Amino acid sequence: MTDSRPWRGVLVATALPLNDDLSVDYDAYAEHCAWLVANGCDGVVPNGSLGEYQVLTPEERTRVVETAVAAIGGGRVMPGVAAYGSAEARRWAEQAGEAGCGAVMLLPPNAYRADERSVLAHYAEVARAGLPVVAYNNPIDTKVDLVPELLAQLHGEGHIQGVKEFSGDVRRAYRIAELAPELDLLIGADDVALELALAGAKGWVAGYPNALPAACVELYRAAVAGDLATAEPLYRQLHPLLRWDSKVEFVQAIKLSMDLAGRHGGACRPPRVPLLPAQEAAVRAATEKALAAGLA
Repeated sequence: MTDSRPWRGVLVATALPLNDDLSVDYDAYAEHCAWLVANGCDGVVPNGSLGEYQVLTPEERTRVVETAVAAIGGGRVMPGVAAYGSAEARRWAEQAGEAGCGAVMLLPPNAYRADERSVLAHYAEVARAGLPVVAYNNPIDTKVDLVPELLAQLHGEGHIQGVKEFSGDVRRAYRIAELAPELDLLIGADDVALELALAGAKGWVAGYPNALPAACVELYRAAVAGDLATAEPLYRQLHPLLRWDSKVEFVQAIKLSMDLAGRHGGACRPPRVPLLPAQEAAVRAATEKALAAGLA
């Protein structure tokens, strides 16, 4: 790690390998975390939406975090601590601290369409756990939008240190930088990675490195360095895959790409169902093209 702020760099929102009976394969998960770091990634984000945290038991969710920490060290692990209630989210943040993690990632309240006061109270409560909090803005899925003004307020009150920005609106990067220059912007959606890197992002909470870590890391490093001669052609090559990160079927798509790249992708837990034949064909074709181009 080049920075004491563990949310900086390429952090992979890890997919979770399952056994044939859909139980968690912890050994495969440990190996996956180590493999990602060996391929240039700076850390992992367990128990994000890509990690299917909503369908894990509390025991599984706890062990996933502990497995990642044991594999690569807590300074490289930033678990998702989303929950319906603020008390439960705080408990997950405390568990992350006990496991040795350096930071946590937190969605706004998502059991209902929370207003601004609810959002502020939620982040204040989880921040009391004592770990740095990176907000996760995903208004598409949560129906709660952490607009730049609200993020600046959360940061000003000391509740958050960064934000994973998934709105897809790259204009927000500039507004956030004006309102809260010390708030770290993290790329939240793979298919705006180049745009947000050029806009000053300090990190990328990324999905597609689960299948193609080295190419994604090369893209990020070149983009933040302003090396468009390297970044732009690579981004064009990867974009047919990166855009799946913003689709409803992103978990299935990324796991399929992992399988094709020789990794353990595999099945998802219900209620997720397999890709439709046309979707599978599209992911397969884009992945095979990337592999043929030497991007694995």
